[in-house]
Amino acid sequence: MTKIWIHGSGHTSSSWNEVVENMRDSEDIVCPELSALLDGEAASYPHLYSSFVRYCNETEGKVDLCGLSLGGILALNYAIDHPDRVRSLVLIGTPHKVPKLLFRIQTVLFRLLPGSAFEGMAFNKRDTFILGSTMKQLDFRNELHMVRCPTLIICGEKDHANRRAAHVLSKHIQGATLRIIPQTGHVVNEENPKELARILDAYYAVNNG
Repeated sequence: MTKIWIHGSGHTSSSWNEVVENMRDSEDIVCPELSALLDGEAASYPHLYSSFVRYCNETEGKVDLCGLSLGGILALNYAIDHPDRVRSLVLIGTPHKVPKLLFRIQTVLFRLLPGSAFEGMAFNKRDTFILGSTMKQLDFRNELHMVRCPTLIICGEKDHANRRAAHVLSKHIQGATLRIIPQTGHVVNEENPKELARILDAYYAVNNG
């Protein structure tokens, strides 16, 4: 089985490095670069999601998905659409719908930033705007019951933007478990990698035996 860990839009696959290093067993973990999955296509959400679907479907057997923020949205979307292909699901700092007010504020702030500020992020300034504009209507609330695999919801205690969503996800995904990590913000994999690795090790040991 392959564990596919998907980074957020503000980071790259390297954001998982410290977590991977602290896992007891990391041989089956892969961390794809989202920009590379697009293979030259425009960075719209439909293009990104279809590229992610192709990537997962090329993997032999079922997959264990773990995603943060945008990565969590992609993982959740895939688990809803392809329930028979997902063995386990971990959603970190993941919204069940795109918060429109927060999105508008973020858009204004991004417009004020120079292009250089997007270096080290998943996408450049232009692609970030394209992606954001094509995600505004995403809302999975009515489809959460379609997730059939063991699911772990993780949220940092200080990630106020996603705390409510974490409770919604844990309530409406059957059998889901919720973990709030103390003294940690949104980017759990970089802010508290050792604790995240400990939680994931324990989760995989129980659910993937």
